[in-house]
Amino acid sequence: MAPNMNNTKLKQIIFKVLKSDDRIWNSPCGVENTQRGKDKTELNQTLLFDLVEHIDEKVIGLLLQNEDARNKFFVKITRTEQGRSQDVYVFKTNDFKFFMEENKIDNSYTQYKNKIGLTDGKRFLKDNGEVVLNFPFKDCVLEGGQSTEEGTDTYFAYEEEKTKTVNKEKVTEPAGYKKKQAKRKEIFFNQVLAQDEIDRLFDEKALVNWKRFTKDGEQEVKEIKRDENGTIKDNLIIKGNNLLALHSLKKQFAGKIKLIYIDPPYNTSTSANTFAYNNTFNHSSWLTFMRNRMEATKDLLKDEGLFVTAIDHYELFYLGVLADEIFGRENRMGVIAAVHNPGGRQDDKFFPTAHENIIFYAKNLSLASINTLGLSEEKIKQFKISDKYGKYKLRGFRRSGNNSNREDGPGLYYPVYFDPINKIISLDKKQDYIEILPIDDKNTEKCWRWGKDTFQKKQDKYIEVVERNGKYDIYVKERECDYIGEKAKTIWTNNKYTGQTGTNSIKKIFGEKVFTYPKSPYMMKDILKITTNKNDIVIDYHAGSGTTAHAVLELNKDDGGSRKFIMIEQMDYINTVTCPRVQKVMEKENIDDSFIYFELAKWNETAKEKIIACESLEKLEKLFDTLYENYFLNYTLKIKEFKEKVIKEENFKKLSLDEQKRMFLTMLDLNQMYVQKTEMADKKFGIDKKDRKLTFEFYNSEK
Repeated sequence: MAPNMNNTKLKQIIFKVLKSDDRIWNSPCGVENTQRGKDKTELNQTLLFDLVEHIDEKVIGLLLQNEDARNKFFVKITRTEQGRSQDVYVFKTNDFKFFMEENKIDNSYTQYKNKIGLTDGKRFLKDNGEVVLNFPFKDCVLEGGQSTEEGTDTYFAYEEEKTKTVNKEKVTEPAGYKKKQAKRKEIFFNQVLAQDEIDRLFDEKALVNWKRFTKDGEQEVKEIKRDENGTIKDNLIIKGNNLLALHSLKKQFAGKIKLIYIDPPYNTSTSANTFAYNNTFNHSSWLTFMRNRMEATKDLLKDEGLFVTAIDHYELFYLGVLADEIFGRENRMGVIAAVHNPGGRQDDKFFPTAHENIIFYAKNLSLASINTLGLSEEKIKQFKISDKYGKYKLRGFRRSGNNSNREDGPGLYYPVYFDPINKIISLDKKQDYIEILPIDDKNTEKCWRWGKDTFQKKQDKYIEVVERNGKYDIYVKERECDYIGEKAKTIWTNNKYTGQTGTNSIKKIFGEKVFTYPKSPYMMKDILKITTNKNDIVIDYHAGSGTTAHAVLELNKDDGGSRKFIMIEQMDYINTVTCPRVQKVMEKENIDDSFIYFELAKWNETAKEKIIACESLEKLEKLFDTLYENYFLNYTLKIKEFKEKVIKEENFKKLSLDEQKRMFLTMLDLNQMYVQKTEMADKKFGIDKKDRKLTFEFYNSEK
């Protein structure tokens, strides 16, 4: 293909080439098949793809005959047999399909398979079998702890005695350790498996370090609670890779989850970015990482279940298209804009971001439903009058507006009689009773809201006559107890939804700020109100500080529900923030509930942590024997050559420490990051009998 030929030109060439094959063309509407040879305007791309998949001789031959198509979609290989050279061309099927879908050639939409078209620049994400195993976590913390909001760490370094000039005078600073600050080095090594490398990655994992927490503190786990159908009815907080944890939950919770809510890394270009490990492949890796986990969750949902995710505008459109692809565009419910930063994020270049988006999808829209939010404080304040039935407010019984005239409501124009002395209301005409008709101030005949039968049934509880300026009128008592609440609108502006509220809720529990960017529990409660009922199970696989669990407990206390949560988090703050927070909520609110904590049993995951912790090549070299002897390395690794040759080469030594670590990490078998349930009896893993017993009990399986 000519070096400067663009896709439009190549598209036209392929269009012309493929016209020689009548099989792959549809007649336009209103054109008989006999005219097909003259009216080749609708390419049947589905059939074309089927033919190239089966290496159809005619289609491949047509493309091969054209020089531009040959240069673009074929690999030339020169073979020598019996002293003679021969050129062989290999057709690049995937490249051809990608080009055709990326540059659709006037094909009939009704004939076209629905591929939405998210790509990483080389292939469609839907056809990409890769799995992004690890990812940056909340707050981008991978080394040490998050010590400051600005992303810096405090450390001490020894300095020799030195003399410097201050205000023209020489000052000597003694030797010693000096307190310093430096921008945190957040090391992240993206680990990706291609589909053909995956074998046991998604098998059920061994579960260890079991603990039960109640309002009274930590207890031993003696049993796992189940309902009459065998479904686990304990709250769960799980430490480990969330993708692998989701797959370990599948058999126990498939088709049983009502709500999956996530607050994932947003992948922004600002200081709030929690996915900035690789600027070159950032976007496509983020999409793949999201897709892997969203696909894993779909089977967990009930048929009437909902998938809800928060996101800001940087990935909003792509995440929406990805969710369309996974859950179906027809199951998209809507997007809520929730104001969480009224002042706006001022480091944004153009428009300071003041809100985030909450995307709602149903597994099956025809079975989905949304609850109301209940009554707001402002609404409750409107019910100022009370009687024996409770609080109420008044609304005119006479209709107004459209369809309110007498002729619009046959049977709704009738007199009501009222005794002002004894306060008696009647539909029967009586002496000394005042007649009240639905006539407005302009003397226009209107109609009542109810017919006579309904009026008689409800008048005692719901009808009131009010006298103003010598004129009597009828009102309906709208009672607080009858309101089911307000529908959630697409914009949420409650000042309790802000990030500052989320931060304050954490401070109130711990006495200090221990987590950045926590969600507001009030906003999470409202999400739960509209998406769940009292006995539902909720999963949040980006647990963070535990806001979802906090909100579940408080909502259950408010409405007497028994919702259960499943929280998944890989970061160590699960033990310093997430679990303590949830336990303290139960303690402070005197909630008689509990949750079970356990971990996926680490194996190569431990090796990864040891590699990342190394501070020099020398320490990496010392670690190598441990890796070889105790952990699972890739079977393709040439151990001896790496140890005796590669690691000693000058070029290897010249690599940065991060690059050297990356080399070590590629040696690990990513299918063995955690211990498989089927292998946990092996003594080398050190899993005790109690943990093995609870693991079997969790999976409801025999030894």
